Amino acid sequence: MLKFIKHHMDTISGIGIYPVLSFVIFFTFFLGMLWWIRSVSKGHINHMSSLPLLEDQPANGTLPHAH
Repeated sequence: MLKFIKHHMDTISGIGIYPVLSFVIFFTFFLGMLWWIRSVSKGHINHMSSLPLLEDQPANGTLPHAH
């Protein structure tokens, strides 16, 4: 099966650029994520990490009244 696929891939001209292009895209995304992690404020990270816990609370941060 792999020989069948490899044979067809070898017949396509200019196919060698795709592995390089995919690596460049991945590496650029990875570096972008590292840059974002280092530059984002600690307050934003704390706010985003507490969002799942604040699901039932209103936007102003007060607790809902029991009925």
